Amino acid sequence: MKEGQYYAADESAMLAFGALLYAALNKQGVVFLRGDLGLGKTTLSRGVIQASGHKGAVKSPTYTLVEPYENTNGAIYHFDLYRLCDPEELEYLGIRDYFDNDMLSLIEWPDKGLGCLPVADIEISLAVEGPGRTITFFGATLSGEAAVERLKEVLKTHLFKSVVQPY
Repeated sequence: MKEGQYYAADESAMLAFGALLYAALNKQGVVFLRGDLGLGKTTLSRGVIQASGHKGAVKSPTYTLVEPYENTNGAIYHFDLYRLCDPEELEYLGIRDYFDNDMLSLIEWPDKGLGCLPVADIEISLAVEGPGRTITFFGATLSGEAAVERLKEVLKTHLFKSVVQPY
């Protein structure tokens, strides 16, 4: 398993990490985002979505469950499953249509959709560390592991404090 960590000192560092993640993923895959309320899952998602070329607002899909972002660089689907009562509700949304090989899906609170979601390519956990956040990420598929390796390489030269730990 390929794993790494990154320290995001503030919101701009979280957005920058999201942009680097987008590039490492080659515009496709499934990403699970874990962490308590208010830790920056949506901020990280905003960094990914803005890196794709999206110029408008990026809001949390807490009440809609999914927000689509489509442009010339492809499709990104941002899910927030926090308010999901039963994973079966995802079947009514046609959840399987959101996981084509040419799409990128960012899923906050993925544990709420167990049994209805595919395996994540990359899993990310956020935790409070001082004034910032520690982002721990690992590849759960072969393409996810390759993306993690690309991400770790670019983080080595990135201006923000980064702790890259191969496991």
